[in-house]
Amino acid sequence: MTRVPEQQPREAADPDSEGAHDTGAEHDLRTLFGQSTAVFASLAGPAHMVEAANAAFIAAVGGGDRVRTGKPIGQLLPELAGQGFLELLDRVYRTGRPYTGQDARVLLGTGPDAREAFFDFIYEPRFDAGGNVTGVRVIGVETTQVKQAQRLTAEHRALLEEIARQAPLDQVLEGMARTIEDLAAEEVLVSVLLADTDGRHLRHGAAPSLPDFYNKAIDGIATGDGVGSCGTAAHRREMVVVSDIATDPYWDDFRDLAEAAGLAACWSAPILGRDGSLLGTFAMYHRVPKAPQESDLVLSRMFAGTAALAIERHRAEEARLAAEAKERAAREDLAFLLRASTELTAGLDYVQTLQRLAESCAPALAPLCTVDVVDAGRVRRVATAAPTDAEEQLLASHIPVYDAEDDTVARVLAAGLSEVARRTPSGPGPWHELGVTGYLCVPLLDRGRTFGTVTLLSTGEHAFDGHTVALAEELARRAASAALNARQYTERVALARDLQAGLLLPKVPTLPGAEVAVHYHPAGEGLEVGGDFYDVFPLADGTWAFMLGDVCGRGAIAATTTALVRHTARAVAPLLPGPDAVVHAINRALLNRPDSHGTGFVTLVYGHLTPADGGGLDIALVRAGHTLPLLINGGGTVRTVDVDGSLIGIAPDPHLPTHHLRLKPCESLLLYTDGITEARDATRDQFGEERLADALGSRLRGAHTAQDVIDSLTGAVHAFTGGKDIDDDQAALVLTAVSAHGADGTRPADTRTSAAGAA
Repeated sequence: MTRVPEQQPREAADPDSEGAHDTGAEHDLRTLFGQSTAVFASLAGPAHMVEAANAAFIAAVGGGDRVRTGKPIGQLLPELAGQGFLELLDRVYRTGRPYTGQDARVLLGTGPDAREAFFDFIYEPRFDAGGNVTGVRVIGVETTQVKQAQRLTAEHRALLEEIARQAPLDQVLEGMARTIEDLAAEEVLVSVLLADTDGRHLRHGAAPSLPDFYNKAIDGIATGDGVGSCGTAAHRREMVVVSDIATDPYWDDFRDLAEAAGLAACWSAPILGRDGSLLGTFAMYHRVPKAPQESDLVLSRMFAGTAALAIERHRAEEARLAAEAKERAAREDLAFLLRASTELTAGLDYVQTLQRLAESCAPALAPLCTVDVVDAGRVRRVATAAPTDAEEQLLASHIPVYDAEDDTVARVLAAGLSEVARRTPSGPGPWHELGVTGYLCVPLLDRGRTFGTVTLLSTGEHAFDGHTVALAEELARRAASAALNARQYTERVALARDLQAGLLLPKVPTLPGAEVAVHYHPAGEGLEVGGDFYDVFPLADGTWAFMLGDVCGRGAIAATTTALVRHTARAVAPLLPGPDAVVHAINRALLNRPDSHGTGFVTLVYGHLTPADGGGLDIALVRAGHTLPLLINGGGTVRTVDVDGSLIGIAPDPHLPTHHLRLKPCESLLLYTDGITEARDATRDQFGEERLADALGSRLRGAHTAQDVIDSLTGAVHAFTGGKDIDDDQAALVLTAVSAHGADGTRPADTRTSAAGAA
């Protein structure tokens, strides 16, 4: 066995030596291509007897035993017969004219020892003193190695072109192996093994002439000392020559295999990358024990370098494709998560959000999906997704047990960690009916606390890999956030609804001797409670209290103030003697409210009404800085009710005189907030009190009801604003006195309330 350093830089030549300026590559080329060698032989007579020949001629035709003086060349080299060379000698001898040949092909030797050779030669006649031809002189240069070099160069260039156009690696390596096998002077079998990325094993790359059973047997061999020629060369990063497999200890484990394949020698060189990393091995096998010549080593170095180039280009292309695939997969994952996130946040219903989670997972991540949450100490299945309704029903019918030790969902709920397996989930379930073959259970977390799980179920050959697990966990994280937001929204809506129920204005009751109609429209989309308010409620002895007011400000704070005013009035009115005392009590309540509940003032009209004998209504009212009430008689005449009064919620002792009036049958008292008179048209002009009075006067001719007043008011405002959204809360309250006949209950009072959006 011989080990030859491989793919190492050549040592610099001695600068004083003859080849001081010779590079390693030039030396390899001379070794591979050879040097021109002149051959000479002198032949005599018509039989072409060999008189003399130089050593180069003798070596070219096959050795000293083949060329002896005194023998005809045709007898010494019988293979020349039939190739035209003897005939050319005869012609030169007969004519006395020389003959020149270029790249003449000749087969030397017979049988398995025959070889192909090429020569540039001249046949020159020999003359005696009388000018007669006495023989032929053969002078030539063997060009066999030049021809081989030309073929080798062409084949090598073709391989490099294939590498440049990124031909498949197996195609390049097989072409290289066949090229070497075709150009070799003796039979050689070429093998290329490729190293794994970790450099620990070698895989089959190309070996077109080795038996399939041999290639399969060495596919995947380890790199290391004593692992054949290739494993050892890969481990040592140097060429390893085994000239006789039958006796070399490196082949102890592979000797029988080599014998079965008819292999007797193996020379293996490592294929190294530019960074010194192991790419594979390049091996040349022989059928007989054989040691390499220098030309063999040069050939091995040349094609090991070519193989390295091909493998590095292949790996670079694979890396590029892998990077593109990874980037494409990342984009697809991001698009999936964005789509799923959009769907998860499309609504604010807790259960619907979790159902959308299940539908996002199946079938994108798994064929089947379930979502379970903990509710009041029990597990509740809130969402399922499956290809068919029947499968969904099966999934929905199975509910995990919260505290069962053998249940997958229970374990994930307890641990807060994902669980994945290629088997059915532990615990009972319709796994057989659904054909479940594996599962992935991911927790839904709320600040570290597990409140639910999403379980993906595989069927058939589907399996969960690390990529799917990571994607499912990220989706679960986003879904948990969306679900919690939805649940908080649902809970807050319920809380707001419960709180708002105590703030909403009551339905208008039926009053004896009176019709009552209201209009209420808070500004802003979706609001049910604003800063305007009204109320009508009974007192003792057939007396009724009524009010309409406006709170400075808008929104929830204003709504709490309206509730304070209304609830205070309802609480103190039965206990106090008149409207002024009630409004003073409301003022004290406003002054005593916490700053967090608002500090704005309030305008208010508060009064008491009592049915009068013979019909009509006796009214006592207090105006606390509010817009002036309007009195509408049966003929449609509109006049203001002039009442003094100060704002409340500012000073401890406001001026609040009581005003008394009587409404005759078919007369109406209109109370309204400034949101009506301050409504604006497209030019930003306000509706105003004059337009209000004119509109009511023109629309109300003759007998009218309380609702007629509301309809006239809202119709006029709507026409003025062009139906656009209002900028301020609007409220109106109409009290209409009815006749004595209507007061006894035979004519129902009109208590309709204008819808909030009717304006």
